[in-house]
Amino acid sequence: MTRAATVDPGVPLLAGRSRGWQRPSVAAIAKVLWVSWAYIFLLAPMAVVIGSSFDGATVYSGVVFPPQDLTLQWYKQIPATHFRALGLSLMLALSVAFGACLLGIPAALGMVRGKLPGKSLFLAFFRAPMQIPAVVTGVAFLRLYYVVGDATGLFLNATFIGLYLGHLFVATPYVIGTVVSVLQRFNYRLEEAALSMGASPWRTFRRVTLPTIMPGVHAGALYAFMVSFSDVPIAMFLTAPGFVTYPVELFFGIETDFNPSVLASASLVILFSLIALLLVQRVIGLDTVVHSRR
Repeated sequence: MTRAATVDPGVPLLAGRSRGWQRPSVAAIAKVLWVSWAYIFLLAPMAVVIGSSFDGATVYSGVVFPPQDLTLQWYKQIPATHFRALGLSLMLALSVAFGACLLGIPAALGMVRGKLPGKSLFLAFFRAPMQIPAVVTGVAFLRLYYVVGDATGLFLNATFIGLYLGHLFVATPYVIGTVVSVLQRFNYRLEEAALSMGASPWRTFRRVTLPTIMPGVHAGALYAFMVSFSDVPIAMFLTAPGFVTYPVELFFGIETDFNPSVLASASLVILFSLIALLLVQRVIGLDTVVHSRR
């Protein structure tokens, strides 16, 4: 009798082996290690900031991580100027995102559907603010405001309107880029069907075109908000003492006289950003935002 004949055919030996634990391949292990390193690289700075904000032994001595003595004292000592600056940055970023959509959507429609010669040059022109260093943009706007002020007596530097225009200049190309990428894949038969059924051009745009391109609008508005909220170079040139944005307030706080309350303030903003991302995921969906950029 052979060896195969001695095996009980009722025992699923081969099936058990195929469904059991298998040794991971080298490629799978390398993938896990690479993804883990990417997460550590991205999250480690935030973990250090948040952890150091709870250290009670940090008395004007720099960042201490891991914390030695847990405390909330630095959260109680956050200056009121930080909250005012944060409110200014939030209001400014929301206004810039809305204004960038108002300018970016018509510009994107003109770039894709217009019959103007040299559309590629116009598209490159609209994307130019993304290529200019932010410091150069800040200096250019500051000089422009002085020229306009000398001629008209209206100085826009150190005003909300002046700062808004500077941020709108660098944020609008993000909306144009995301909406253009969606319009290039747009099915024009949807609009033709709506028009053939008696809908007016404005109703077709409002009920058919705009909902279809909304993923690009959401993505562009989100990028515009982040660009405005996190800007430092432009705001440093267009603000003044008593009227500064939150990133500039943190920068000056670290540069002049470091106080651990800055870490606590930054930790609150990190928490706010995470909550905002969760809300975006809940309402819009991050997959929609990502796919609109492809």
